[in-house]
Amino acid sequence: MTKVILTDKLNEKAVEILEEAGFEVKVAWDLPKEEIPQIIGEYDAMIIRSATKVRGELLEKAVNLKVIGRAGVGLDNIDLEVTMNRGIKVVNTPAATTNSVAELALTMILASTRDVVKGTNAIKENPSVYKSMKKELFSREIDGKTLGLIGTGRIGTSLAVKCKALGLTVIGYDAYVPENPVVEMKSSIEEVVKNADYISLHLPLTNETKHMIGKEMLYMMKKGVVLINCARGGIVDELAAHEALESGQLGYYCTDVFEKEPPEPENPLLQHDHVIISPHIGAQTEEGSYRASVQAAERVIEALKSS
Repeated sequence: MTKVILTDKLNEKAVEILEEAGFEVKVAWDLPKEEIPQIIGEYDAMIIRSATKVRGELLEKAVNLKVIGRAGVGLDNIDLEVTMNRGIKVVNTPAATTNSVAELALTMILASTRDVVKGTNAIKENPSVYKSMKKELFSREIDGKTLGLIGTGRIGTSLAVKCKALGLTVIGYDAYVPENPVVEMKSSIEEVVKNADYISLHLPLTNETKHMIGKEMLYMMKKGVVLINCARGGIVDELAAHEALESGQLGYYCTDVFEKEPPEPENPLLQHDHVIISPHIGAQTEEGSYRASVQAAERVIEALKSS
């Protein structure tokens, strides 16, 4: 019987779908990750999220592995060179968590605009500042502002639709997608960053995108711009972002990701009032998890049957 191991938490529906297809399923998401290499050799397929790193010893001992299913978009936790050389199929679920990530980016836009995190923290720490904070948090509206997208794939487009409904103009740049029905596409990143009040990143981390948003790019932006990164840590040069926050060039940096996760305690971004942080939860919604789990199971079944 074909055996499938699930090493990261999935919706139980994925287990049901795999068992109905006639596969033997091992639920191993509560097992310590260091124990997975010791048992992986007996499995024909595995389904992971971001916590399992499919490389090194794990891949060496996965002698029967034919398919890896990634419940999510990114494949940076899989050694694709090794899997390709060994003929192991890798499948993912690029559309499953689109809405989840887009909604988090929208949350960042709204939270930074109205300073809700700053207000919450200050009042919880000292309720006596309630009245003074009311004056300090005199903010603005997003209606009539411009959102700049760097990357206009599924997530960027989903965010664009939501933001246009709230009254924002949406402009964007994508090196691979020159046209988009809901985004006013520009010919360069520079044209986007110079004209946007909010900038949201929707790119993979590659050699070309690493530290793409550095000092030079940050100082091309409008003074007081809000930068949102719900994509990948490393796209933004964090030290340059902190410097831009300190100078007032960057109004807010809202991030779901860090170059090193978890971030080092001495990372200066952790101490800045105008940084909003979530712990890499872009895809972490009930609905997104359900879709990713189901689609990953279905794609693994399809891949196994065709191998």
